[in-house]
Amino acid sequence: MQEQQQIDQTLTIKERAVSFLRLVASGSVREAFNSYAGTDFCHHNPYFRGGAESLLAAMEENAAENPDKTFEVKRAIEEGDTVAVHSHVKQNAEDLGAVVIHIFRFEDSRIAELWDVGQPVPENSQNENGIF
Repeated sequence: MQEQQQIDQTLTIKERAVSFLRLVASGSVREAFNSYAGTDFCHHNPYFRGGAESLLAAMEENAAENPDKTFEVKRAIEEGDTVAVHSHVKQNAEDLGAVVIHIFRFEDSRIAELWDVGQPVPENSQNENGIF
């Protein structure tokens, strides 16, 4: 990972988590990692090795393949050193998208650990309340 940028200390960790995800979704993956990930960043996505470089590479590949990706935050919750972001991610305009929850653990104002879980938005749902 490249040299880390100075962190804006006026941002809450919730704002940092959301900013990280917005940068990633917009294709600015390296900037997101350089700005917000800690030097010992690890993640728990089962499809990639657990370090920053593997996830960064996968996110860059996804951004190149899906330049029209959209990311909409529905909720963001901060408690102690942990932030959960509930969002709607669409790879392109025709995509129904997925409900995604990212859980961040911060150390010294930087992302130390990341978990993510997702569920595709169904074409038809029996739930009258909707998926969001």
